[in-house]
Amino acid sequence: MPEFDEGAGRLTFKLVYYGPAQSGKTSNLVQLHDLVSAQLKGELMTLETQSDRTLFFDLLPLGSRAPSGLLVKLRLFTVPGQVQHDGTRKAVLSRADGVVFVADSQRREASNNAEAFQNLADNAARVGLDFEHLPLVVQFNKRDLPDVAPEAEILARYAATTWPVTFATATRGEGVAESLARLLQAVYQRHDVDLGLSARHGLSTESFVRAFVGNTQGTM
Repeated sequence: MPEFDEGAGRLTFKLVYYGPAQSGKTSNLVQLHDLVSAQLKGELMTLETQSDRTLFFDLLPLGSRAPSGLLVKLRLFTVPGQVQHDGTRKAVLSRADGVVFVADSQRREASNNAEAFQNLADNAARVGLDFEHLPLVVQFNKRDLPDVAPEAEILARYAATTWPVTFATATRGEGVAESLARLLQAVYQRHDVDLGLSARHGLSTESFVRAFVGNTQGTM
């Protein structure tokens, strides 16, 4: 559930980028940080080690005000991809309001993608998240590399699911804003009624998404 500070008039959503090691989770946040308007973004913090590029998390706080005056903020995190950091994965995933699962499009990475997705489902249950109703977008990244699964094949594979699928080359910024936009749409639909986003605060789906993604440069 989002953090709502009624006294301060502030609503904060926690969004997590999850996936196997080296799939491009950090690249997504780096690109978003570069694209988002300066007045919206805070400092991007990255911790690196020899065994994994992101040992703990990246944090990208974004903020925008609703017509009612409510300040809506996003806190964006990544999880470490290496399995030995699973405890950190659970800690970062805890209380998440939405997830972008970043998969590697290369065919040889299919089993790693599947293991990481199952790990996401398992850890969601362990930290008390309702995985069935968790806003989730599946991003297939690294579309610029050789031997990637075709888009049509991937879309057919996910046709029976409710999860939006996006395609990206995060190192170039391609598909990064679209993935965030699709996740924000799902987050809005999940919380509109219980938080009164439209009825009390005058936020429509479009204005909610545009408040963040509409401030990126040249992506949508």
